[in-house]
Amino acid sequence: MPPFAGVAPVPTGLPRKKSGEANIVTLNVGGRIFQTTPQTLALAGGKSLLSSLAAAGGCEGAPFVDRDPELFSVMLSLLRTGRLPSKAAAFDLQDLVGEARFYGLDQVLLSAISDAAGFDPFDLHSAAVLPLNGRDCPSAIATTPFGSVHVAHGCKITSFDWSLRRKSTVLTGFPAVDSLLALSPSAAAAGATDFPGLQILDLQNGSVKKTLHWSSNPSAASASLNSTVQGLGASPEHLFGSFETCRRNASSIVAFDLAGGTLRPVAEIGRREIYGAELDSAIPATNLRWVSGRSLLMAAGSHSGPSGHQGVIRLWDVRSPSAAVWELREAADCFADVTVVDNLSAIFKVGVNSGEVYMADLRKLDAENSPWLCLGDPRRAGVNAAAGKKEGGGCKIGSYENQVFCTKGGDVEMWSEVMMGSGGGWRNGDGMERVMRRNLLGRAKDAANGKITQIGFGGTRMVLARKDQHCVEVWESSSRG
Repeated sequence: MPPFAGVAPVPTGLPRKKSGEANIVTLNVGGRIFQTTPQTLALAGGKSLLSSLAAAGGCEGAPFVDRDPELFSVMLSLLRTGRLPSKAAAFDLQDLVGEARFYGLDQVLLSAISDAAGFDPFDLHSAAVLPLNGRDCPSAIATTPFGSVHVAHGCKITSFDWSLRRKSTVLTGFPAVDSLLALSPSAAAAGATDFPGLQILDLQNGSVKKTLHWSSNPSAASASLNSTVQGLGASPEHLFGSFETCRRNASSIVAFDLAGGTLRPVAEIGRREIYGAELDSAIPATNLRWVSGRSLLMAAGSHSGPSGHQGVIRLWDVRSPSAAVWELREAADCFADVTVVDNLSAIFKVGVNSGEVYMADLRKLDAENSPWLCLGDPRRAGVNAAAGKKEGGGCKIGSYENQVFCTKGGDVEMWSEVMMGSGGGWRNGDGMERVMRRNLLGRAKDAANGKITQIGFGGTRMVLARKDQHCVEVWESSSRG
C-alpha cells in the first residue's frame, strides 16, 4: 500500500503550538489520542511514516491515522523502550508484522524479536515449509542474522523476508547458482561453477547491480570472462570470492572491498597454477569461512582425482596473502565438508569415508602431525575405506553460535561442548576437559522425507533443503518473547 494510506491530510497554514508544547507531538490513531516527542518518533528512521508525522503533529489539529490504536500503542512502546511490551503477546505475530511495515518499523520490530527470542538449539522444531516456483531443487541457501532466507534454485534466487510472509524471485543470468552469500536482507552475492563472474544482486529490485571478475592473465583479450566462482565468504571488511579459470588450470581467492562499498579487488590470496601433471596443486577453495577471533580466512577444497579423494585446508592472513599461516593436506578420510567455530577455537570436518565428525583445536595446530580428534568411532574410517564405502559423501557440516550441526542422510546431528574434570577430550587453559556431546535432531519421519542437501542458520532458525524437494524447511528454535 502507499506509504501514507489511511492518513488524513495535514491542514496547511495552521498556527504552531505554544513554545511550551513544541516538544509534544499529538496523533489521533483510530479515534484515540496519543502524545509523544519528536525524538521518540525520529527513532523510526528518516524515511518512516512516523518520522513524517513528527512534524505534522506539532501543528494544531492532530493528524488522523486510520489504524488500530491498540496495535499502535505496541509500536509506540517499542520505540520508547526498544522492547516489545508484555501486551504484545496478545496479538498475532502477523498483525504486528503488518503494522510495523505500515509505519516503517520493520527493522526495529525485528531487532526486538531477535533479542527477546534468542537461538535455543535444544528447542528446534519444524515450523514451516516454503515452496519454490519452477522445477529446480535448491542448490544453495543463504540466511541473514535477522532470519530472512535466500534460496538458489536453477537460475533463480527466491527470497523470503524475516516474517516468511513475503516472497520475491530474481533471475541471475547463470544457468544454475552454486554459491550464494547474503550481504544484507536485500542484497546477495552469487556465483556458478561453470559460468563466469561473481554477481552482486539487488534482491529487492530484482536486478544485478554489479559483476566481478578475476583473470589469471589480465593482459589477455578475454581476461574478463575466463574465471568461474567456486566459493564465497565475507568478513566485515571484505567479500571473498574463490575463482578458477574456465580451463581449470589456475585458481585464486580475491578479496574485494566490502566495507567501503566499492567492491574493488584489494588482495589476491593463494594463487595456484597447474604445471604439467600436478593435478592436485591447484585445488580451488570451495569453502570460505572468516575466523573473526584470529582475523584469519579458512579456505578448504577437495576433489576426486587419479590418486583418490584429496583435500586441503588453509588458514590465510589477508594482510600477508603470499603464504598460508597453516596448511593441511589429507587423503585418509578426507573431509566431505568442513567448518570453523570461532567461539570454540576449533575446526570441524565430516570424514568422507567414515561419515564421522572430527575436531581440530585451532590453538594446537601442528604442521607435521594430524590435528584431528574423532568425536565418533574412528575405526569406521579404515573399515569403510577398505570396503570402498564413502558414508560421509554428501554430508554437510555447519555451525551456529557454539553448536556444530552435521547432516546424516535425512537426519541432523548436533554437537555441543560440555566441560568435565576428566574423561575423553583435551584440556583447555583452565585445566578442564573439552568434550563434545551429540544430540540427534532428526526423527524417522523427517528422514523419510529425503536426504538433506543444504543447511543454513539465521536469527532463531535452521533452514534445510532435501534431495528432489522443491521447497525448504524452516525449523524454529523458540517463539517470540
